[in-house]
Amino acid sequence: MRVLLALEAGAGPMSLSQIAASSEMQPSKAHRYLVSLGRAGLVAQAPTSGLYDLGPALRRLGAEALRRMDEVSLASEYLPGLRDRTRHSVSLAVWGDNGPVVVRWDHGAYALPINVRVGATMPLLPSAVGRVFLAYLPEALTGPVLKSQYKPDEENPLDECEVEQVKATVQGEGVAFTSGTLIPGLASLAAPVFTTGSVLPLCVAIVLPDQLATPKVLRSLRTELLATSAAISAGLGYSADRDSSGL
Repeated sequence: MRVLLALEAGAGPMSLSQIAASSEMQPSKAHRYLVSLGRAGLVAQAPTSGLYDLGPALRRLGAEALRRMDEVSLASEYLPGLRDRTRHSVSLAVWGDNGPVVVRWDHGAYALPINVRVGATMPLLPSAVGRVFLAYLPEALTGPVLKSQYKPDEENPLDECEVEQVKATVQGEGVAFTSGTLIPGLASLAAPVFTTGSVLPLCVAIVLPDQLATPKVLRSLRTELLATSAAISAGLGYSADRDSSGL
């Protein structure tokens, strides 16, 4: 496993000496493992360069692991803990044809001026969840949805500068925060969840009464939210060290 993890961390073909150094083994020992792994198809050696890389059997294993992975089910396992630690309502959303769709809602200890149902589509700019997707998804996906949800007129055009500022703020802070923009008296913090290849399949959010959203409370909630979103992302196979477009 140390040899395979060294190949995974190398992010490309590696020489025997590189693999030995990364796995903290003598080259002769690493070579014996590489021969055995090669026989099982877990490692392949290029005939021309002699470099080693992950083999076809390992690619099949990875593809099967991804096929079996249910992002929503895995992420949902983390939501009760986040709710219990914060005592606030938490939600999980995925990207749908018409914008973010709530796929899970766990009620907290505080009454909210809204009753969100599973399957509800959230707007992009007014909601924290929407702002996360707006910040991290390609404009080719979010642009048409934003235009369909926002009906500007000549006196109230869509402010492109505001949209770009929202994106920059979310990407810079790692979370989106809204207060009273969707429902008066309602505040929300949302954070992205990544998987392999920096795909953004999910967004997790904390929802609370606006009067409780003090700076001290928000700092604590942000810490809990980012820790939870990072744990979910790791569970889905995401590694920030391997992808520069992550958090």
